[in-house]
Amino acid sequence: MINKAKLLELISSKNRGLLASDLDRQAILAAIAQLEDYNPNPQPLEVAELLDGNWKLLYTSSEELLGIDRFPFYNLSNVYQCIRVNTGKIYNIAELVGIPYSEGLVSVVAKFESVSTRRVEVKFNRFVVGLQRFLGYQSPNQFINAIETDKKFLGIDFTINPETQQGWLDFTYLDENMRIGRGNEGSVFVLSKVP
Repeated sequence: MINKAKLLELISSKNRGLLASDLDRQAILAAIAQLEDYNPNPQPLEVAELLDGNWKLLYTSSEELLGIDRFPFYNLSNVYQCIRVNTGKIYNIAELVGIPYSEGLVSVVAKFESVSTRRVEVKFNRFVVGLQRFLGYQSPNQFINAIETDKKFLGIDFTINPETQQGWLDFTYLDENMRIGRGNEGSVFVLSKVP
């Protein structure tokens, strides 16, 4: 049986997947699949208290997300997926570093609805990108609170048609401090809960 420590060891030096070779990806996916077989919460949507909260990305195979690292003069820093079960919302927040005093931020807000005990349908409805200082960004919670006031941010801030930008996400492993998910584009996500 594979354990969490082994998976964490495999992904620890891969910079969220940016430095993973094809061989690394195969070993990581095999470790993830073995861990998913021993999911302590096989119906994660029924344990909302575990699912709810801020999650920091440790590893992904998502080319779209890792592609944010290709912004000129910027590198991908911390990436968060913040789940608010009571409002049915997911906030994806990617911090960018590079030019001093000009740290960036890319955020997408989505509504989700459960379609099974482990799958949610996700409909994206807002996109915000800009410099952290002009967005007033201090932390994921502070930023989410500002979004929820319907504040219009300096930078690029627009509504997305949720009928054209949607997908699904399976929660395939969930415990007190680790979550694994698989998306509709075949991507895998490993995240740790932020206290």
